[in-house]
Amino acid sequence: MNLATKFRVVVCLAAAGLVGGVNRAGADEKPATAVTNAGGDATRVRYKTVKVGDLDIFYREAGPKDAPTILLLHGFPTSSQMFRNLIPALADQYHLIAPDYPGFGHSSMPPHDKFIYTFDNLAKVIDEFTDKLGLKKYALYVQDYGAPIGYRLAAKHPDRITAIVVQNGNAYDEGLDNKFWKPIKEYWKEPNSKEKRDAIRGLVTYDATKWQYTEGMKDPELVSPDGAAHDQFLLDRKGNDEIQLDLFLSYGSNPPLYQSWQEYFRKNQPPMLIVWGKNDQIFPAAGAEPYKRDLKTLDFHLLDTGHFALEGEGDTIAKLMREFLGKYVPRK
Repeated sequence: MNLATKFRVVVCLAAAGLVGGVNRAGADEKPATAVTNAGGDATRVRYKTVKVGDLDIFYREAGPKDAPTILLLHGFPTSSQMFRNLIPALADQYHLIAPDYPGFGHSSMPPHDKFIYTFDNLAKVIDEFTDKLGLKKYALYVQDYGAPIGYRLAAKHPDRITAIVVQNGNAYDEGLDNKFWKPIKEYWKEPNSKEKRDAIRGLVTYDATKWQYTEGMKDPELVSPDGAAHDQFLLDRKGNDEIQLDLFLSYGSNPPLYQSWQEYFRKNQPPMLIVWGKNDQIFPAAGAEPYKRDLKTLDFHLLDTGHFALEGEGDTIAKLMREFLGKYVPRK
């Protein structure tokens, strides 16, 4: 193993919480599997895989199984690793489950000519995943791609959803009216155009991944570089770029569903906590404001951070979640 390969392996292990590191406060942090409080063994993060059809779906799980469940749905270009700090912060009171979608993280990555990478299919897999795990009731945490996946689940199973935490997850046209989406929308108009597809290929590069982690952050020095390095290591797998470009194309299937998701909000009125990085250049705060039109029980917070708000404001988000879920999600 050459030096460069060793470095990437170490970075990935560090991002996954398998080796020690330094947290943003500067103190030595414990491995993700360490007991974080008096809750004992149940609070330790476990790394599991379950079969969903022909796919191996990897997930992180922690917290007492008889506690209220939170299903954590990640965005692009990351995986369940984005919740590596949030999970142990809540595992004393909640049962947390964070899966990786097909093509992401440590789940199966069939080539895009063998598996159709659409948001409908990702949602179908995660729906079957929840059935496999026997999840009858759960709160959703949705970010970025997690929103169109989670809202498909919520609209299909409104009786299962106890609450929704939204962190830069869009359900309104206002959230896509910005510079970032212009070349992607051009691709939606000409889905068979190699030129339009290649025009957005830069979004799967390391520079783009680092930008997503640091842009809009109040203090970039609080953002560990391990997250972006971990994500890029997996993005750089052969064929993953084509998977991600297929999903950029499929994102065009989401706006036509916005009205039905908004109707779900109005009809079912799930308690909702908004914890939105207001400096996000992908899903700006303009996409957060319209939720106020449709939700009666809404705890709304715009945070001075960017796209990956958990990187800079994880402690704040964990605190807000405890307060919010404590009010609206009954303990079993």
